[in-house]
Amino acid sequence: MLRLGIDVGGTFTDLLLHDTASGELWVAKVPSTPDDQSLGVLDGIRAMGDIAGVSAERLGAILHGTTVATNAVLEKRGARVGLLVSEGFRSILHLAEAWTPGPLFGWMIYEKPEPIADVEDTVEVSERVGADGSVLRVLDHDAARAAITTLRDRGVQALTVSLMNAFANPEHERAVAQLARSEAPGLPVSISSDILPEFREYERTVTTVVNAYVSPVLDRYLSRLQQRLAKSGAGAELRVVRSDGGLMSIDSARSTPVNTVLSGPAGGVQGAAYVAARAGLDRILTFDMGGTSTDVATCIGAVPSITRETSVGEFPVRAPSVEVESIGAGGGSIAYVAEVTGALRVGPRSAGAEPGPASYGRGGEEATVTDANLVLGHLPPRLLGGAMELDADAAAAAVDELATTLGIEREAVAAGIVDIVTENMLGALRVVTVQKGLAPSDFALVSFGGAGGLHANALAALLGCFPVLVPPESGVLSALGFVASEVKNEFSQTFIRDAEAIPEGELRAQLADLAAQGDSWLADERVAAGERAIDYVVDMRYQRQGFEIPIELAADELDALSIAGLVDRFTAAHKRLYGFGLEGGAEVVNLRAIARGRVPTPEIPAHDLSPADPSSAQRGVQSVWQDGVEREVPTYERAQLSSGMRIPGYAIVEQYDATTVILPGHVAEVDPYLNLLITPEAHR
Repeated sequence: MLRLGIDVGGTFTDLLLHDTASGELWVAKVPSTPDDQSLGVLDGIRAMGDIAGVSAERLGAILHGTTVATNAVLEKRGARVGLLVSEGFRSILHLAEAWTPGPLFGWMIYEKPEPIADVEDTVEVSERVGADGSVLRVLDHDAARAAITTLRDRGVQALTVSLMNAFANPEHERAVAQLARSEAPGLPVSISSDILPEFREYERTVTTVVNAYVSPVLDRYLSRLQQRLAKSGAGAELRVVRSDGGLMSIDSARSTPVNTVLSGPAGGVQGAAYVAARAGLDRILTFDMGGTSTDVATCIGAVPSITRETSVGEFPVRAPSVEVESIGAGGGSIAYVAEVTGALRVGPRSAGAEPGPASYGRGGEEATVTDANLVLGHLPPRLLGGAMELDADAAAAAVDELATTLGIEREAVAAGIVDIVTENMLGALRVVTVQKGLAPSDFALVSFGGAGGLHANALAALLGCFPVLVPPESGVLSALGFVASEVKNEFSQTFIRDAEAIPEGELRAQLADLAAQGDSWLADERVAAGERAIDYVVDMRYQRQGFEIPIELAADELDALSIAGLVDRFTAAHKRLYGFGLEGGAEVVNLRAIARGRVPTPEIPAHDLSPADPSSAQRGVQSVWQDGVEREVPTYERAQLSSGMRIPGYAIVEQYDATTVILPGHVAEVDPYLNLLITPEAHR
């Protein structure tokens, strides 16, 4: 089968094709089309057809990471959402949380974001369910019907139903949803007991509202993409990448689009963990630098760190996602001189795909990080195998404007741009390490993305995280991550009990019920019975604590599960994280079943070692500016490098989809899997 991973970024759309029969891989990269991402996807499929020599009709599966839902929230262009809440809770989105961001006294200047469901479009429904699931006030069907018609007549484009304590008893929500489907049949309806059947009313409500907000936008995009794929002859199964790195069908994506809000970054982390595990590295920092942004994350034990609460723009969303820190720093980040201070700044504003950096020759006139790297000689004059020629004169002119303003040389400005964006990215890496009590020097750095290899060595030198691993598919590693991902979903239920008072049979029964939901979902996703697996998570805390610790359980641990053993594991986890544990007082809060469907993944073969001399792969030399001096630096063709070759810095390694800079005092060695491993010369 031919499985195609497609990652749509802000500047480029990356593709990786895997032949499951032969194990062969092909890569392609085309400019993104921000106004309609599906056009760039079709361009990429055509380009891949030319590279691999296969027609669209032969594709067996298309695995697609998309930023459509993310962009809808960030750019505030989602649907107009009508919200139905329990009587007395009309202001739930405005009240939000007591927590505010910022440094000391940040609360004094913090402006709470406007909710994405206006208070004018929020209507109360007469009903009430208790925290134990008992019905305290029966649903007034006539009042609910009137509320729905009111919102319909106001012109809302999607409906959200989030009633008090619906996680404990969804009966009223489902009844309201049924009324909505009869009174407003054209409107998509999201109910909180389906999207997030857990306690904490604000988080449950805002997550469901975000789901409704992006639902029509993602549905239109997926429908348009399906139509264009069918017209091109690509009748392949289309799956969408989830925020936690798993895969789901088009129907699942349409029903729970909130699970796609971190679709793109998740694939990169998944791909980095995949290649690092095969290289024998189990503690890694992932560094994904594209054209618009940089995403960083940690993986311990070759497993990406998963969080259950993330932020999309200004809004907290409780949905499983890879724990990624993103900043506006990419190859297209624009450099400028701040008016007030007169200092050089870089980003977060980006030139994007249109017009792109000045060197792209598409009308961009402002200097970007890509232009600075071209001026310094770190980038070759042609990219994408010669298909894209860079305009060195335009890059120089853009940097010259800043040089004139600052009164310094062009090359010094270019070096300053590169240094500033490197420091910006260093800050993001410190967030996922130092701020979490982790030492960067305990990790290796896996670099990918079109611009990652240009800056990875410099970042590692600042943080002390070696080796730097640059995989062969570094420019399209997110697409490889999609191909290596499994079908996945999560099913949860709030279950607040004093741990020591829970009958073991009841806990097993609750988890078994969630497992049955997961198995049913995998069957609907057309995953064969022999390829299905269910794992479990029990969220626990001490009584009156505000946050929980997830305790993971493998499928084969369920039958032998004991409450005492579960408490012991929680106590050990609490001691590890906080340095102490308590005698008694542990309680269970949420139960979760993680449904997984295995898929065929690429097998990366090991190669025999070759001589260390890399001269056979040298392409030529390139003029590079460093510390006020111009010097000739050797360039190497990545495709010609063999396992065992050793490249001393200063050197530049060029490939179809990325460029890697090896700094002086460092050396890159090609491992058996053809990864570049960069280390300080003194550490060898």
